[in-house]
Amino acid sequence: MTPAQPGAAPDLVELAKIVARQRAEMDRLRDQAATSAVVERAKGAVMALTGCSADAAGEHLRERAKTARHTLLEECWITLGTLTPTAHHPGEAAGTADDCPPGSWSAALADASTPEDVAAALARLGQALVRVMTPPDLARCLLEHLAQDMAADAVMIYARRPDGGLELTGHAGIDDKLAAQWSQVPPLSGIAALDALRSGEPRWLEDVAADEQRYLLIGDPPERWRSRAWLPVPVADSAEVCIGVLRGRAGAFTPRDRAHLRGVTGLCAGRLRAFDAPAERATDAATDAVQALFDALPIAAMLLTPLRAAGSGETEDFQVEAATAQVGELLGRTGEEPAGRRLLEFRPALAGEPLWRGFLDVLATGEPYEGEPFAHEEVVDGVAELFTYAARVAPLDDALVVSWVRHGSSDRQEQRLADIQRLGNLGWANWNLVTRDASWSTQVFKIVGRDAAQGAVPLDEVPHLALPEDTPALTRAVTGLVGQGRSFDVPFRIRTTGGIRHLRLVAEAVSDRHGTPVEVHGFIQDMTARRRAELALVESERAILTQHDVLRAERTLASRLQHALLPMANRPVHLAGLRVEVAYLPAQSGVHVGGDWFSAIELPDGDALLVVGDVAGHGVDAVATMAQLRFTAKGMVITGSSLTGALARLNTLLLHSHDTQSTATMVLARYIPRQRRLVWAQAGHPPLLLLRDGEARYLRRPRGVLLGAASTPVYEQAECRLGPGDRLILFTDGLVEHPPESIDRGLERLAEAVAARPTDGPASLGSLLAQMLPEVRRDDVCVVDVRVPGVRER
Repeated sequence: MTPAQPGAAPDLVELAKIVARQRAEMDRLRDQAATSAVVERAKGAVMALTGCSADAAGEHLRERAKTARHTLLEECWITLGTLTPTAHHPGEAAGTADDCPPGSWSAALADASTPEDVAAALARLGQALVRVMTPPDLARCLLEHLAQDMAADAVMIYARRPDGGLELTGHAGIDDKLAAQWSQVPPLSGIAALDALRSGEPRWLEDVAADEQRYLLIGDPPERWRSRAWLPVPVADSAEVCIGVLRGRAGAFTPRDRAHLRGVTGLCAGRLRAFDAPAERATDAATDAVQALFDALPIAAMLLTPLRAAGSGETEDFQVEAATAQVGELLGRTGEEPAGRRLLEFRPALAGEPLWRGFLDVLATGEPYEGEPFAHEEVVDGVAELFTYAARVAPLDDALVVSWVRHGSSDRQEQRLADIQRLGNLGWANWNLVTRDASWSTQVFKIVGRDAAQGAVPLDEVPHLALPEDTPALTRAVTGLVGQGRSFDVPFRIRTTGGIRHLRLVAEAVSDRHGTPVEVHGFIQDMTARRRAELALVESERAILTQHDVLRAERTLASRLQHALLPMANRPVHLAGLRVEVAYLPAQSGVHVGGDWFSAIELPDGDALLVVGDVAGHGVDAVATMAQLRFTAKGMVITGSSLTGALARLNTLLLHSHDTQSTATMVLARYIPRQRRLVWAQAGHPPLLLLRDGEARYLRRPRGVLLGAASTPVYEQAECRLGPGDRLILFTDGLVEHPPESIDRGLERLAEAVAARPTDGPASLGSLLAQMLPEVRRDDVCVVDVRVPGVRER
């Protein structure tokens, strides 16, 4: 994905969603191809054994699925496992739809009484079986299917050996040690799996104590699995495979469980039959001769003929007419014989790979195809080694010859060189100064935008490729190389249809025994992307420096405005009988000046006005808003406005200012000395801290939202009486808010610090700030420390 803005990062979440969708679509296509292969195999089996047409076989499968309440895929698996030959004599004509006998195979699962949930589970299993390629895969698939439905803990699959014994072909849920102990079972009595195969009926082992008297139980100890079922799998009217389902829980298999397991064996019959019986094919002399030829080939190769859809004529699969022994390993099916089988049946995942598209392209165009190299691990003299292969497809009349060629060391070196040129966006160049022959790699032609049919440019003409302003430097470098043998590394620019490109030519000379240059070799590299990145970096640095200068100038201006509008007293002041000490500390991080402020004045009637406020934001705008609020608040209170009325009018002022997004917090306090009464109101500001008799507590805040946040706010006022020796602290949030610590914890620390030193002198504000503030402050801090003199101080 291309970022929306220069310098922006790609949206990794969107990239992940795209990858997930692509993977899901790939899985869907693979399942679709595998499902189609199963359906076609079932149709082919019905056609071969009954003589009916392909359409009739397909229609009959669909009808049987509908009657038995199966999916089509389930019916195909059942058909592949239970279909038996009918009396179809040589020389008879192929049947039609009406000729396809309805009773030519067993209706093992055609039971309308099957519970709905069991039918749904069997439908899911039928779909999952298309991804099963070996008996071990089948065991894992069955355990995953049965673990939740009936608490199965292990699955074992036994096949009958020619001597009557059993061989463990697949297992899941048991450890390798136990599997090795029970991998071969002799033809003895007292083996439940053998008993099930001989009788053709399941064996339900549901009482460990009674079962131990009759059978030799698998497990260490045998009580590990307290209930088991051994189910023979009928394949073409005989049972040579038995599936064991082992459970750790005790109890009988319910009628629903038994119906479910019988359905499972019916589906597995077709899958198991596909493991050991490749699709039958004609074995005439011509076929034998072709296979004999392929058997003699020292490489992996196969001969494919297309299988086309009846209606559209499109290729839907390929028949493997002949194949060498190495093909199975390269296609991930070691030990299996692909000859005579459908290709997608042999490897369903191939439908989603580039090689499949290569097959179709060769059929359509008649042009050979060579796939991308891929790594394949092989064991040589007991040691695993990686080799590089490439698949090649060539047309042969209406067939395809597919071969896999293993690259030798020289091939790998050539491939590595090509990869280096592609990844580094560079290519090699060579000039013979005696014969004037020139040769370039393919990548050089791509870099300079030149058609390879025109040939390489002679060395003395290379400077003419450059822009006029870069030609002289490149000419001098070439002249020095040819005349004195001086190597060079010169950047230059060329103009192509895609725009200006920045290139780099590095070359050196090879001299004869007299020291005369006779050959030049080197490389040309496309530096356009790097150059653009360098220019973007320079522009970014320039923009950062410019922004830094602007910010520094703004800070200087804001700082001067702040000092002019907020003069600091260098010693405590006395107002209405109170001793007031103030402190303002700007932030130490960042380049902005904040909008914290205070006011401490004596009103005309002898009362004291104490104000602390904090404007959101930084810079000149914040300082300007601070000045507006500071002077307006004092003016309104001096002219007789109440504290709540002043806050309401200041809120209206902010709402109608040029910056409608500006907000501020504020606390207004009026001290009436003759009554020793403090009246105060606040707008979203931290509460006042009162220290009395060595105990610090926060005054209950009256209602009031921050200024500029609402059009019709409600402000209330509160009051308290101050006594001799009381200490009152007004502050902005920079004193108590220090992430990651919460502001509540900061308020607790402030109360503890003030209460810990109740007898501090009047000038103790500095020590309090030193105790509360970290080394680096991220916000401004403004504090007004108010003390009521004690009796002796008066």
